Amino acid sequence: MEDNKMKEGFLEKGNANFESRVYEKKDSLLDHMEINVIEAEKRENGALNIRDFYTVYLIETKVTDPEFNGAFSKISALWRRYSEFELLRTYLEVTYPYVVLPPLPEKKVMYTWQKVASDTFDPDFVDRRRAGLENFLLRVASHPVISHDHLFIGFLQQEEGWRESIKETGYLQLAESKLKALSVSVRLKQPDKRFEAIKNYGNELQSNLSNLLRVRARMVERLYGIHKLHANYGRIFSEWSAKEKEMGDGLQKAGHYLDSYAAGIDIPLEEEELFADQLKEYLFFAGALQSVCRRQEMLQYHLERAESAVASRTTEKDNVQKGGQHILCKTGLMTRLFGSADTDEVRELKVNLLDQRIQEGKSSIRNAQEELNDFAANALIDIERFQHQKVIDLRETLAGYVVLQVKMCRKGLQTWTHIRDCLEAIP
Repeated sequence: MEDNKMKEGFLEKGNANFESRVYEKKDSLLDHMEINVIEAEKRENGALNIRDFYTVYLIETKVTDPEFNGAFSKISALWRRYSEFELLRTYLEVTYPYVVLPPLPEKKVMYTWQKVASDTFDPDFVDRRRAGLENFLLRVASHPVISHDHLFIGFLQQEEGWRESIKETGYLQLAESKLKALSVSVRLKQPDKRFEAIKNYGNELQSNLSNLLRVRARMVERLYGIHKLHANYGRIFSEWSAKEKEMGDGLQKAGHYLDSYAAGIDIPLEEEELFADQLKEYLFFAGALQSVCRRQEMLQYHLERAESAVASRTTEKDNVQKGGQHILCKTGLMTRLFGSADTDEVRELKVNLLDQRIQEGKSSIRNAQEELNDFAANALIDIERFQHQKVIDLRETLAGYVVLQVKMCRKGLQTWTHIRDCLEAIP
């Protein structure tokens, strides 16, 4: 019952009333700078038959605040590969583990239908990825914390030496160990119910968006097929018009309207892919939300291990001390069983060593508790920020999707209305 209340309390923040809450406006890089990914270009490495093709993206930045001193230059333009975007995001993930990081656009097309290009060098796919990468940069640049990271600003403006700068931070070694730790399943003695509710919500968000995208792909496939089948109507009406003198003009016009209807589905479905990309962003956002929860679990796990180690050594110390109190009456038996018994000096050394380890363990507990508390406080603040933005974005995306469906339906209604008028005009 209590778990359900915790979950309901978190989910309540996702309703329309949530955005009516007052949020303090915090400064971000986007308040001082314009950021655009304006074009993509295909390049190649190697020679002769051994060639490596890749795509680079041109990032343009312009400082709009004359008093802002955080940029390398007022105006900048440089090319970045997708792998460099991945490098940046991994660095941010390790450096700011409590942040629900914006995702990168997909590397390969997911939840697609057969007419959408899956080739990563296809111009349409590359342009959609360009838009996704720009959106990623804008998301990071609008964040009140990570937008001010000097290596992020360097990514935008430092053409030479950025890779070397980011490697010097030593984050690669941390990334390998921390990201591996996230893949390990742990069982906590006392899990934080707040993060349990958030993790469950992340799972449900991911599941709902996956199902939505899967159904959309099937619907698009059928919708495309139905529209294209109308071209058969158009062909039949056009052929029929040649055989009918009185009805010829009306049938021919009807055929043209049906041909136009069949061809007119391509552009709306291209627009619909943009809405699908926006839904995919939050599908990947759900994974980022779950990653924050797993990091909290790992910190909680380290705290519980430290507490367990101290409890174990305390018990061991008590046993050593109790053994000393009863050793006098059992000396003969202990000697026969084990050959010898600890002397008072040995027991005292053991107790002192255990005392030292217990104190070290308590220090580890305090550090682990402090790290966990700091992480939880920062994470909950950022999750609240994410939840607020999610409501705004998804409502806008779904509303836009509905408007597009209405436009397509109106187009169909208009087509059939014209056809009716053509047929009624037949003398």
